[in-house]
This record gives sequence, structure tokens and C-alpha cells, in this order.
Amino acid sequence: MGKLGVYIHVPFCKSRCIYCDFFSTTQLEKREEYVQAVVAEAQQRITQSADIQTVYFGGGTPSLLSVEQIERILTAINPVNAVEITLEANPGDLNLDKLRALRNIGINRMSIGIQSFRDEELRFLERRHTAQEARDAVLKAQKAGFDNISIDLIYALPGQTMETWQYNIAEALKLNVQHISCYCLTFETQSRLYRLASEGKITPADEELENAMYDELCKTLTANGYTHYEVSNFSKPNCRSQHNSSYWNNTPYIGLGAGAHSYDEQKRRWNIADLSAYVKHLLSMSKYWEEELLTPEQKEMEHIMLGLRTCEGISITNDLLAKAQPFLHSGQLAITDNRLHATQQGLHILNRIIEALV
Repeated sequence: MGKLGVYIHVPFCKSRCIYCDFFSTTQLEKREEYVQAVVAEAQQRITQSADIQTVYFGGGTPSLLSVEQIERILTAINPVNAVEITLEANPGDLNLDKLRALRNIGINRMSIGIQSFRDEELRFLERRHTAQEARDAVLKAQKAGFDNISIDLIYALPGQTMETWQYNIAEALKLNVQHISCYCLTFETQSRLYRLASEGKITPADEELENAMYDELCKTLTANGYTHYEVSNFSKPNCRSQHNSSYWNNTPYIGLGAGAHSYDEQKRRWNIADLSAYVKHLLSMSKYWEEELLTPEQKEMEHIMLGLRTCEGISITNDLLAKAQPFLHSGQLAITDNRLHATQQGLHILNRIIEALV
């Protein structure tokens, strides 16, 4: 295997956010045994010859691990050639000493889950930090020497207005971070947010306002020097998320930890999404994963689905061109340098376009 990325799923959270349907647990007392299992998996699956380009600690809340635990996982992975090692973090978990220690063990990119710069919105989302703690976390990371920082924001919250969304964008710009990821609030069926909406206790944002907020985001960030390189992601020059880009450009990756997914260009593999079962099976050397061999049709579908999320789009085939004609005529797709890509108008209905093309 050539170049690859490594993703480590850290499922621990102090509490679950209202919108979350990721595999996570509040059983913080199990962190050490989990780290031991992840180290064992890394030692089993990653060879000395592996050319690891990127490492990404995602979650959950990876910043709930100690620096020493994170270092042990990195040692097992041994990413000597890695150009990007990212840690997702909750603002409340970061102090200057911890940030400096993280830099010292090789973390060179921080992804800070801010979600909003308004306290009332953070309370609604049931985040455990304040808007000021969010700002302070970024400033501390900068002071600790991090020059590649990403922040997350969520828009289209119930009751959110264009004015309050513009405030969030403006506050993000003040921090001068290298990367911003913005996601529309989604009502995942396994989340408490979905249940509350089903009971009529929460009213989702109007679709027209949701689209207008997205357009405002794209317009404002690009006007301030960010490249809109993927549907939800914006970066300063040369600061794209290299790890996440591997998902969109067909680079193989290994997923470590409970619920983590892997891809080797031929098959997908996923670990059991149960912390106790994962630890038990891993440490007893019994099977803890499932996998499927991808058909040519599945590979082509993923190529279209993932490639159209990026600003570069996908190469054109005669079959694809025929299917794309209605969207080319409507201005929702365009062709540049013989590559098919979504326009700003097309990004609003990207899922519908992808379904028609595959």
C-alpha cells in the first residue's frame, strides 16, 4: 500500500450534544483500557513500511484523553512521514500547558469544535463551553504555536436569524484561523434533536433561510481570503485539511478504534461500534470488524458522490455528460477544464444531483 491516512476514533464525551448520532459514550472511566486496545490494533494493522501522510484523532472528544495517552497511540502508529496530525478538541478541555504539550508530541493541527459564538445557541446545542471559552481556546492554541487551526460552526438552528448567523461568521473571521468547517444542523434520526422535532417541540429552520445562510457564508468567507474547496469546508491558501481530502480523492486510510472505518481502494472495513465489545475482541485477538468488497458500480458511485463535493469536481465521461445535461442547462452544474462541478446554485441540491448521476 502506498500513501495513506490514519483515523483514530475517540468515542468519549462528558455529555452528548442534542444533535449527535455518532458512536460515543460518557463512560470516561474506560479511557485507559480503550487506549490500550487502540494501541494493540495499531500494532496489528500498521506495518513499518506504511507511508502514513496524515493522522486524525476524531470523536467523540479526543481532547478528553491525556497527552500521554495520545502520545502512546502516536508511538504505535509511528507516523514519521506525516505532514498533518490533527486533534479534534472541545474548547473547555484546552489550556496553554496542554496545548504546548500536544505540540511537543507532534500534533500540528487543531480542530476546535466551537459551533457558535452565541451562548444561547450553545446552550440549545447542549455544548459544554461558552462563547468566550471558544475564543480563548483559539487564542491559546495560537499562543502555543499552532499555525494550522480549524474551527467548526453550525447554522440553520431553530430560531436563528440571518443577523445572528452573520455575527457568528464575523466572530470567526476575527480569529484569523486557517480553516473553517460549517455544517447545516441536521436532524439525525437517532438524535434527541430529531425526537424533539418529531414531538413538535422544535421547529427546523425554513429551507429558504437555510439556503440563504449558506450563500451568505460562502460569499463572506471567499471575500475574506478563504477558498471554498469542499461543500462544507473553507481554507486559507495551502491550508486544506489534507486528511479529510483523502476521503474525497480516493486515498486509502486505516481507521482505528470502535466504530472506525477503513478503505484500501478495493474494500471497506468497519470496526464494531461497541466500546466493551471492541476492547474485549481486540485484546483476545478475536474478530472485531466487518468488511465488504466494493463492486465497480459502487466505486463509480463513490467517485461521483465524493468528487462532486469538491471544487475540482470530477472528470467527464460520455455517460455522465448525458445524465448531467438537465443540470447543465439549469446552471446547477458547470464544466471547467473538462471537469464537471456544482455551481453555487447546484450546491443547494447536491444530493439530488448525485442521485440523478449515479
